[in-house]
Amino acid sequence: MTAEASQERGRARRLTWLASVGGVGLRVLASTWRVRWLNRAPLQAMRDAGHPVILVLWHGDLLPLLWFFRRQAIAILISEHGDGEVVARAALSLGNRTVRGSTTRGGNRAILALCRILDAGGDVAFTPDGPRGPAREFAPGALIASQRTGVPIVALGVAVTRGWRLSSWDAFLIPKPFARVTIAVGDPVAANAATAREAAALAPRFTALLNDTGAVAARA
Repeated sequence: MTAEASQERGRARRLTWLASVGGVGLRVLASTWRVRWLNRAPLQAMRDAGHPVILVLWHGDLLPLLWFFRRQAIAILISEHGDGEVVARAALSLGNRTVRGSTTRGGNRAILALCRILDAGGDVAFTPDGPRGPAREFAPGALIASQRTGVPIVALGVAVTRGWRLSSWDAFLIPKPFARVTIAVGDPVAANAATAREAAALAPRFTALLNDTGAVAARA
């Protein structure tokens, strides 16, 4: 076995271990969280009627939303970077699907795959500032998917009564045990544009929309 193959096998073992331990830890921790939803009705009505949606959330808010949207077969765009592998395995273990790619690696292929899922009636989720930032800057992937399919975007914002923020680029949020997690849901808004380029130009509007949704959760 070559040194490179040995390193790759070791990396795969570490990722498997991290995903396994992380999954168990998340279930134990999240079982203590209490959730409060704000403006959930429009999203629920769309899903009850079988209309697909594009969920968007900042990368730093991913953990609690993975938990509270578990077992819903949502297709989540997750980076092909090594860090994304841990998140992907956690998402799969919680009953969702993954599409691998980002705006920098496999982006066009991933967006096409997500558009096919939307056209078939499935829901998808984007972290538009992932996988490595800049934090809270809206990359155009979700906007292009909405423009191509006509499916609306729904912003998700999160606030917690007690939590840790990691010193990572995205200030990754981990709610503490027994924290109340407030999830604010934005109204569905489509990226109405004639072309993908025009859709991408809507990024400032949707950045504000996502930030405003987070502010609603924080004020509640």
